[in-house]
Amino acid sequence: MSIDLNFKLPYDFAPDSRVWIYQSNRVFSPHEKNEINQMLKNFVSEWTSHGARVKGYATILFDHFVIFIADESATGVSGCSTDSSVRIVKEIEKRFAMDLFNRQMLATYKDGQIELIPISDLNDSIEKGKLSIDDIYFNNTVLSKKELEENWIINLKNSWLSKKINLKVEN
Repeated sequence: MSIDLNFKLPYDFAPDSRVWIYQSNRVFSPHEKNEINQMLKNFVSEWTSHGARVKGYATILFDHFVIFIADESATGVSGCSTDSSVRIVKEIEKRFAMDLFNRQMLATYKDGQIELIPISDLNDSIEKGKLSIDDIYFNNTVLSKKELEENWIINLKNSWLSKKINLKVEN
């Protein structure tokens, strides 16, 4: 699996476009991906904010993440329009029996696949060598398209989690 974003994001959205990332607790099957992408396409085609159409984009990336992007250069996204995107995510959760709101699971990329690790196991995973500070981490806290492009797929040591990692220094 390639984790290159260059060809997967819309090129015509402003760098400060807002981003929401929902991480699944499991891999999407090909059938689920097709159905969910159709649901997302339908949602985006009708996404509005105070009656104005939102320039939006939504897709599944790397079989684990549902991504929404809203370019607010034309129409700002209100609380109600954000709530409508959350409703579609909850509908996906229910329909496909998955969890997309668990912020306690970390997604890393190792040996060509995405692995999920509970945040409570972070230090233990590093101490036991299951995870390295140089491993790729999906930083789902990014808020803009520019951050998504530059700071979503990063080394664990360069993420906000670096402050939570207890490294034993050996002499």
